[in-house]
Amino acid sequence: MKKLNIIKNDPWLEPFSDAIEGRHNDAVNKERELTSQCKTLDQFANAHNYFGLHRTDKGGWVFREWAPNATEITLIGDFSRWKEYLKYRLKRLDNGVWELKLPAAAIKHGDLYKMIVRWEGGEGERIPAYANRVVQDEVTKVFSAQVWMPEKPYKWKIKKFVPDTRPLLIYECHIGMAQQTEGVGTYAEFRDLVLPRIAKDGYNAIQIMAIQEHPYYGSFGYHVSNFYAASSRFGTPEDLKSLIDKAHELGISVIMDIVHSHAVKNENEGLGRLDGSYNQYFYGDHRREHPAWDSLCFDYGKNEVMHFLLSNCKYWLEEYRFDGFRFDGVTSMLYYNHGLGQGFGSYADYYNGGQDTNAITYLTLANKLIHEVNPRAITIAEEMSGMPGLAIPFKDGGIGFDYRMAMGIPDYWIKTLKERKDEDWHPTSIFWELTNRRADEKTISYVESHDQALVGDKTTIFWLIDDQMYWHMMVGDDNMTVARGMALHKMMRLVTCATINGGYLNFMGNEFGHPEWIDFPREGNGWSYKYARRQWDLVDRTDLKYQFLNNFDNAMIGLIGNVYNFQALPIEKLWEKDDDQVLAFKRGDLVFVFNFSPFQSFTDYGILAPSGQYDVVLSSDNPRFGGYDNIDESVSHITQFDPLYSPHGIEWLKLYLPTRTAMVLKKRKTSSPE
Repeated sequence: MKKLNIIKNDPWLEPFSDAIEGRHNDAVNKERELTSQCKTLDQFANAHNYFGLHRTDKGGWVFREWAPNATEITLIGDFSRWKEYLKYRLKRLDNGVWELKLPAAAIKHGDLYKMIVRWEGGEGERIPAYANRVVQDEVTKVFSAQVWMPEKPYKWKIKKFVPDTRPLLIYECHIGMAQQTEGVGTYAEFRDLVLPRIAKDGYNAIQIMAIQEHPYYGSFGYHVSNFYAASSRFGTPEDLKSLIDKAHELGISVIMDIVHSHAVKNENEGLGRLDGSYNQYFYGDHRREHPAWDSLCFDYGKNEVMHFLLSNCKYWLEEYRFDGFRFDGVTSMLYYNHGLGQGFGSYADYYNGGQDTNAITYLTLANKLIHEVNPRAITIAEEMSGMPGLAIPFKDGGIGFDYRMAMGIPDYWIKTLKERKDEDWHPTSIFWELTNRRADEKTISYVESHDQALVGDKTTIFWLIDDQMYWHMMVGDDNMTVARGMALHKMMRLVTCATINGGYLNFMGNEFGHPEWIDFPREGNGWSYKYARRQWDLVDRTDLKYQFLNNFDNAMIGLIGNVYNFQALPIEKLWEKDDDQVLAFKRGDLVFVFNFSPFQSFTDYGILAPSGQYDVVLSSDNPRFGGYDNIDESVSHITQFDPLYSPHGIEWLKLYLPTRTAMVLKKRKTSSPE
């Protein structure tokens, strides 16, 4: 058998080649099995077009559900005055499938409905697994499926969207908390009020969380109940489509945070015991419940579950035109112990028999399917164990994600803020942490996502400034704690963004130092929305300093985003000196220089760089960014001759480096001789 590229490119994986090739073959064999009656995964992943409620060719209705343990299923709803009638009872077909055919007048758009499912020894109301709209009654708080087939389907304005995501610059967001007022925001508000901000900020992708319907708002969308339904608390399906359409019009790709790692335990709202059994969609033994998340774990070894989840990926790509997915909780899927309490110190830890091969097969085929449906689609794995091959193409022996989240980077920054004095910020450590990754896997780097801001922790700016933010963020208030915090906030973001090998991510509001944490309404806070919103007025006010951080983020994203394929440019370290706390590196014709020292400014500081003339194109010390204007950006810097280095095209670049500042210089192109 021909050796897979993942093993060829990393000889340290050679001892585990049997396991790697075995997993690869597992996916090949499972794909062959699933597509035995069709040609491709794309053709296989159409469960949503068969199950659920659909119009027939003759204008009537057909409803189907997979419920092998059920003994009887009846539809109830507005159309039956919520009573059971024989004409709404489903007929059992083969393989646990149930079906009901109805005339056109039997139900109508907007009707609420559910199933009454009976099994040996019990019965219960259930929401269909493939329901594409689920709503909650404002008074009773009960969830029901809703017939959603408007006479005039949404008419897309952008017929074909071609993303420009090199580099990929992601603005992570949550629809409900994106509004200023204390309440739940809507798709329409986000489209009209927030998308223009994101476009102006220069980001070329948004990653939307909490799209799949979830009964508890405070779960942040992670306890999904209805996998095919866009959350109705934010508006209608047409509203979401309009949001995505507008994003595409603005040149912004839309990535969906998809949760296939677990499901809510609720039985009336979710898949918990849809047909009365414990093992329909989930494991029926001790593996059924996730030990840390109070949720249920899918049985990826079942073809019906594969059918459900793979079709779910295709559904969101085609019905809503999402441009890809960030798969949540991948670490939990990869290991039988969900990665809990386990250290991953060597390659052997990834190949010790504790890996869930069924889940790995599912993720591999999901990536293959997604790129079949849309070759330009983006897939990102939220994974913290560092399993090799996660973001390597399937043909090379990988699982097939385009990117993996660099989850160690925010952990490093938070640990630094918590445990290290400013004088102990070492460039060697910073540079190593930001560039220590597999050469064949692209990552998404970030200082902080929503995770770092959730209750129990603080945002980066709050770790830096804390309660001084409440009193000293006025323009003209020269508070040293605020000055330090703003300076480091800018530097951390620039050095993280400048070292990407795939993409960069920011959570909404953090670009301007949104204060405090994220806390959704819950019993413990009196069901308050105070911290489940974004205070956009802070950055809009010209009398506050938040504007300076936003201006810097805009300039940083604009600079890096305008360099085509910036993420693919080699990172060449030019200088690192821990006792000076100075770091410098180049990418293309850009040179990034950082002085992390809290005490020492340097005059004529020498950095070895390719000979030539350099102009300052970004300085964190610019007054527009809340700096002190100590760097004269009009000065052009010409490298100085050194007999030792100059013959090799390297010379001394002498710079003034004020304390806690960063600058980016661009090498002038030399005109070719005539």
